[in-house]
Amino acid sequence: MIDKQKSPTYKWGDNCDSWVFVDNPNLSVKMESMPKWTKEKLHFHTNAQQFFFILKGIAIFYVADKIESIGENQGILIDPKTEHYIANETGNDLEFLVISQPSTNKDRTTIEKDGQQN
Repeated sequence: MIDKQKSPTYKWGDNCDSWVFVDNPNLSVKMESMPKWTKEKLHFHTNAQQFFFILKGIAIFYVADKIESIGENQGILIDPKTEHYIANETGNDLEFLVISQPSTNKDRTTIEKDGQQN
């Protein structure tokens, strides 16, 4: 059994939280939360595909020069080698599951564009 209250946690980005439910080389399952008006940096994963499922709030995904708005009980699949980032562009907290196969451990490349990091 996996219990959120007993799962390992860590902070990422701009005071965002992650609860690690499964972490092995073939699969990663995490629940994450992003405070209002936060975003992560543009990046890609060479090997991992990722499925994001929104539990609370509205997520804005910037994926390969497209913008997708994903609401509660909706999800999005990000293929390997696809540039992307998630943003919370609202005044409410955002909560979601992120399932990566294989794990994204040591499989993340952050991208700089025009000298600026997203």
